[in-house]
Amino acid sequence: MKQVDKLRVGFVGSGFAARFHILGWVGVRNAEITAIYNIRERSARELASLAEDLGVGKPKVYTDIFEMLSSKSVDAVWIANPNFVRLDTVKSIAEEAKQGRSDLIGVCCEKPLARNVDEAEALVKSVEEAGLLHGYLENQVFMPSVVKGRDILWKYGAKYTKRPYLARAAEEHGGPHSSWFWNARLSGGGVMLDMMCHSLEAARFLLSNPDEPKSSLKPRTVYGEIASLKWSHEPYSSMLKDRFRGEVDYSKEPAEDYALAVVTYEAEDGSLLISETRTSWSFTGPALRLSFEVLGPEYSMTINTLQPELFTFFSRNVKIPSTEEFVEKQAAEQGLMPTIPNEAFTYGYMDEDRYMVDCFINGRMPREDWKDGLLIVQLMMASYMSAEQGKKVKFSPEALRGFIPAVARGLWKPKALAEAP
Repeated sequence: MKQVDKLRVGFVGSGFAARFHILGWVGVRNAEITAIYNIRERSARELASLAEDLGVGKPKVYTDIFEMLSSKSVDAVWIANPNFVRLDTVKSIAEEAKQGRSDLIGVCCEKPLARNVDEAEALVKSVEEAGLLHGYLENQVFMPSVVKGRDILWKYGAKYTKRPYLARAAEEHGGPHSSWFWNARLSGGGVMLDMMCHSLEAARFLLSNPDEPKSSLKPRTVYGEIASLKWSHEPYSSMLKDRFRGEVDYSKEPAEDYALAVVTYEAEDGSLLISETRTSWSFTGPALRLSFEVLGPEYSMTINTLQPELFTFFSRNVKIPSTEEFVEKQAAEQGLMPTIPNEAFTYGYMDEDRYMVDCFINGRMPREDWKDGLLIVQLMMASYMSAEQGKKVKFSPEALRGFIPAVARGLWKPKALAEAP
């Protein structure tokens, strides 16, 4: 594997997630953005312009991924394109690396790793056969508040009493911006697949003993519920259809806008722990809300991103256009609004990217890799399976192979929530 002092990174995708990474790159050392690929050239050029304005690189724009991969100015790739093209993207990267047509050190991939277990296993196999380092871009386990909170709990609470036994994590907002997120046949699911990946891994991270390998925390059972509480009902289904010009019709093929998952883990000492996670596209509030809670025998911890250090207030006499300048998924422009000064830092993108760059430069596999991404896909699929069966299921990766959620096949009915299996 080649050695570099400064990592040159190419982005695959130039949408919402990629922009957060670029914004956070101002805090990344020993790396620069040198390439951005997207079949939509205008989008790629806009992101390249932002990167240049921020001084984090002067990326060349590509509309041919193979041309970008063969470039001698790209040492690593950050994948941030839609779920439904993820598998083809990784196969292309792996094949070019195996054939010696690219000189990559490693590849990072945004969440979720894949739409189902079969796809996730194929991605892990491809990247390992290509001999590439791989990082799973789960920003919430790099959030400064989450990292610091975990350190304090384990250094003091767990050390002087016993380990934490319950973690709760939730991500909630009013719904994504792009139409493909809402189309379960393309994305692979609704809010469970879109956001539960965050909450599941954050809760697992908080419950994991820092002195033990993460694999020592074994999932034993999974219980899940999914529901369409808002967007399959009028007037919201019509609003959704109009917003995306008929591309999304939740009156015919809804996806879940609420999801719950409860995972029982067995720890290295034999104790049983609980992870409770919730996600929602039906949340009405100031903006996106991330919340975390950990309970132990003599301690607790809470985090809520809508309780920041900064609030702004505008009276009804102030009229400003729709914006997300104050916080992601901002839902109003008047009243008292939480304001996050640097979302790329608060949400963990800056520290995540700095860590991944350091790992690749030093030839080290990241602590958050694609096998972690595979486990989270397995947990999400087990949650879907539990919701469809209406009961808790034993965690069995083998039983999840070949499983495609009903919502991803266009067969799920919201009323199934109240029906006996």
